[in-house]
Amino acid sequence: MSQQQDRVGIPCPACSPDLETVHEVLSTGGGRATVRCTECDHVHKVAIDEETTVERDVIISQDGESLTTTVDVPADERLRVGEEFIVDTDDAIMQVRITDIEVGPEQRTSSAMGESVATIWTRAVDNVSVDITLHPRDGDREATRSITVYVPGDYEFVIGETMTLEDEEFTVTAIHVRETAHERYPFPKLGEDGDTVEAKDVKRVYGYDESSDAWSAW
Repeated sequence: MSQQQDRVGIPCPACSPDLETVHEVLSTGGGRATVRCTECDHVHKVAIDEETTVERDVIISQDGESLTTTVDVPADERLRVGEEFIVDTDDAIMQVRITDIEVGPEQRTSSAMGESVATIWTRAVDNVSVDITLHPRDGDREATRSITVYVPGDYEFVIGETMTLEDEEFTVTAIHVRETAHERYPFPKLGEDGDTVEAKDVKRVYGYDESSDAWSAW
């Protein structure tokens, strides 16, 4: 139980010794907390687990730029590439995904305990840029072009759907998934109608160009 919680779920010796009930935390100190059961108002003391945290550097990548900040992480918690957490920076509160874990000079791993981590490398995923390659329907490779759109991280790209983003219209034909999100999808490249990928998991989208300029030759 964290001493920073205002309410906790624990057994009440008066009305519920075998099942947890909601308790208000009245005060903490010396490794114990004074709590009040919200069911029967019984006040009693309980031992609390004081979590040990360590301060670690976090490097956040966003649209080709990066910033460095620090976060407190539980010393005995395992961090893994692909996991997401919230970072409160001077400029904004950001949701980030771990892309690499540095445990020493030029030593990186995909998983490590918090106390062993030196630097956490991440990518912002609340708002992301997505690269899209657009092919003309007539197969003219010289008319293929690439664009970049900016969308919320949970925006969904669906294969087979015609979409309009930033004045560009296209039909999605395939999606490459980022390495840090492979476990969320059956294949690293998806191409079946109806397959859906969130923008934060996209490495690149491929599609047919449906914009008016692409059809001007017709």
